[in-house]
Amino acid sequence: MKNQLLNRQNKVKLSISVICLFFTQLALGQKNIYENKQFKNITATHQSIAILPFLASVNLEQELTDEMQLELEASEGYAVQEALETYFLKMEKRKHYRVNFQNIKDTNAFLKKQEIGYNSLDILSVKELGEILGVDAIISGTITLNVQLSRGATKSFKLLDYVTGNTKYGRIGIKISDVKTGKLLWKYEKQIDRKTGKNTNELIGSMMRQASRKFPYEK
Repeated sequence: MKNQLLNRQNKVKLSISVICLFFTQLALGQKNIYENKQFKNITATHQSIAILPFLASVNLEQELTDEMQLELEASEGYAVQEALETYFLKMEKRKHYRVNFQNIKDTNAFLKKQEIGYNSLDILSVKELGEILGVDAIISGTITLNVQLSRGATKSFKLLDYVTGNTKYGRIGIKISDVKTGKLLWKYEKQIDRKTGKNTNELIGSMMRQASRKFPYEK
């Protein structure tokens, strides 16, 4: 009887711990989301949004030339841009967004026409980029990695890494800015690890699903 009672008590404690962990992670996830208090007023007339390539910083455990490093980071940045477009196209029918997302091929073509390369994106202001792209808002962001996520994360971890929680691939931040005012409208940051996905598409899918309750522009 005592053993049965102890087992029940242990199961109850475990259940409570799991529930507490779930709500703690949920609360932490919500804290990583920022939304401008004037979002509805500022975006009332918004019709189109452009998705920019993300600014990437990649630190692999191997020596690369400066040119190879730049190419690597650019490929990761464009991979996030493509993954975001794929996600929004998939979710558009279900979510019923009240704005249109500019085709990223058009976005990149407009930038190229103005001789704006990947490494020049952070030089221009939101207003300047918006005028070039002809949109009302811009989605941009940063991603820091210690793996080449676009090709699939293959980094192996030791048992101690799992115990200490050191299974991180990096961090990603996504933001929406208003072209007319240049103001930050929405921002979401998230740590990247094995749970968030083994490639860029899985990462964006996981990230945006967690942010879906707070993602603006839904009807």
